[in-house]
Amino acid sequence: MTQSLSSKSTSGTTRRTRHVSLGDRLASWIPKLVVSPTLLITLIFVYGFVIWTAVLSFTNSRILPRYDFVGWDNYVRLFANERWMVALKNLGVYAFLFIAICLIIGLLMAILLDQRIRAEGALRTIYLYPMALSFIVTGTVWKWMLNPQVGLEQFMISLGWESFRFDWIVNPDFSIYTVVIAAVWQSSGFVMALFLAGLRGVDDSIIKAAQIDGASPITIYTRIIIPSLRPVFFSAFIMLAHIAIKSFDLALALTGGGPGISSDLPAIFMFQFSFNRGQMGIGAASAMIMLLGIVAILVPFLYSELRVKKDD
Repeated sequence: MTQSLSSKSTSGTTRRTRHVSLGDRLASWIPKLVVSPTLLITLIFVYGFVIWTAVLSFTNSRILPRYDFVGWDNYVRLFANERWMVALKNLGVYAFLFIAICLIIGLLMAILLDQRIRAEGALRTIYLYPMALSFIVTGTVWKWMLNPQVGLEQFMISLGWESFRFDWIVNPDFSIYTVVIAAVWQSSGFVMALFLAGLRGVDDSIIKAAQIDGASPITIYTRIIIPSLRPVFFSAFIMLAHIAIKSFDLALALTGGGPGISSDLPAIFMFQFSFNRGQMGIGAASAMIMLLGIVAILVPFLYSELRVKKDD
C-alpha cells in the first residue's frame, strides 16, 4: 500500500511538472505571438518594399514594373538630368539653412524658458503648437500668407507701406527660402523642447560652483552648459537632417516645386518621375539615393549610441 501511495504521488508530481512546464512555455510564447504580426507587416511593407524599390532602380520600368534589367543606366541618367541636379542643389541650401536656423532658434528659446519666467507654460505651448499641424496644413497656410496678391504684401500695403514687396514665393531666385521659413516655423519648437530637456538635466552643483567663482551667466552658458549639450545637438541634427532629406508634403503644398523647378526637392522629383511622368526606374533610383543619404546620417548616430552603451 505504501508503494501504491508513493507511485500515485510520483505520477501526480510528474503531471503537475508537465502542466507547469507547458504553462511556462505558453507564457513565454505569448509576447512573441502578439508581436509577430507587427514584425511580419514591417518586414513586408517596409523592408520588402525597400528591396523592391532597389530592384526597380535597375530596370527600365515605366508606368508599371518591368523586370528588364539595365544595370546602372538609371543612375547614370539620373545624375545627367538637370532637374535632379537642381533638386540636389536646393536640398543642400534648404537642409543647411533649415538645420542651422532651427538649432539656433531652438537653443535661444530653450535658454529663455530655462530662466523660469512666469509665462513659461504658455510660451512652451505656443512654441510647440506648430508641431501639432501637418506639413500639408503648414504649407497651405504659408502659401496664403506669402501670396503677393492676398498675403503679407497686401497687408503691409493696406497699412500704408505702398513700396513694400515680398514676392519670394513667385520669384525663382528666392522660392526655396520660403520653404525654409515654413519648415523652421514648424520644427524649431521641437528643437526647443529637446534643448530645454537637456538644460534641465545639467547638474546644478556645477553651475552653483561656477557662480561662486564669479562666472557671469554668459560664461556659464558658453563654457559649461552649452558644451554639455553636445549629445542634444547631435540628436537634433540627426532628426532635422532626416526631415530635410525626405521633405515632400511641405514643399509640394507651398510651392509645388516652382516656379518652374526653382524649389524642386529630391522627394518631389521622385514623385513626379515615378507617378506623373511614368519613369518608375529613374524614380526608384532617386528614392534609393535619398535612402542612402538617410543611412549615411543614421549610421554614425547608431554607432555612437551603441558605443556609449557598450562603455556603460
